Amino acid sequence: MAVTDLAIEKIKDMIVSGTLQPGARLPNEADLADQLGLSRNSLREAVRALTAMRILVPRQGDGTYVSGLEPHLLLEAMAFAADVSHGHTAHQLLQVRRLLEPQATALAAGRLTGKELSVLRSILDRSASDVGIEEFIELDIEFHRTIADSVGNPVLSTLLGILSTHTQRLRIVRGTHDAPARAQAHREHEAIWRALTARDAGLAAGASAVHVAAVEDWLATGTVTHARR
Repeated sequence: MAVTDLAIEKIKDMIVSGTLQPGARLPNEADLADQLGLSRNSLREAVRALTAMRILVPRQGDGTYVSGLEPHLLLEAMAFAADVSHGHTAHQLLQVRRLLEPQATALAAGRLTGKELSVLRSILDRSASDVGIEEFIELDIEFHRTIADSVGNPVLSTLLGILSTHTQRLRIVRGTHDAPARAQAHREHEAIWRALTARDAGLAAGASAVHVAAVEDWLATGTVTHARR
């Protein structure tokens, strides 16, 4: 194991064992390096890596602290990997999304408030107007985020957001070259909204599954035959 990886594991072990609690301040660099039997350079590299993973949080002039370790914040480190995925990896991410999003939409059918349904209706009306593709994409993201957030599970919301991230570039390409696909995507959103308004969990899950499957189909074939999110 590389020295930096070993340093990372040692700090993580301190957190897992409870030696360092969420919100705790790390000992000063010299003391911690001595305690772990590491060079200060190796310790610095480990702290940088753990900071990037949201496990540690630097505070200007006040040292480095263990973060709150909330799962939804830690999962955000996956976003870059999702965004740069291509080919088989991108397809695998969409498969996971296809497993999660319909179930989340089904749960939302019983939890969305009247106000949230009105927000979804407003999003749909705005996306149906003559907006540019970038605004349409933002509305698309807002539509799905509103549904996921209504479930009340920030881990689920974060996961679904990450799984959708890598398709944003594909949406832009599609919107630029294929206006009918954009109209079809809007119709699929309408179907999801109608099912949610009817509080029909099964229908909501089915409409969501159709919508996500269209993205997966496009990625697999490389051609635009259905709407994709």
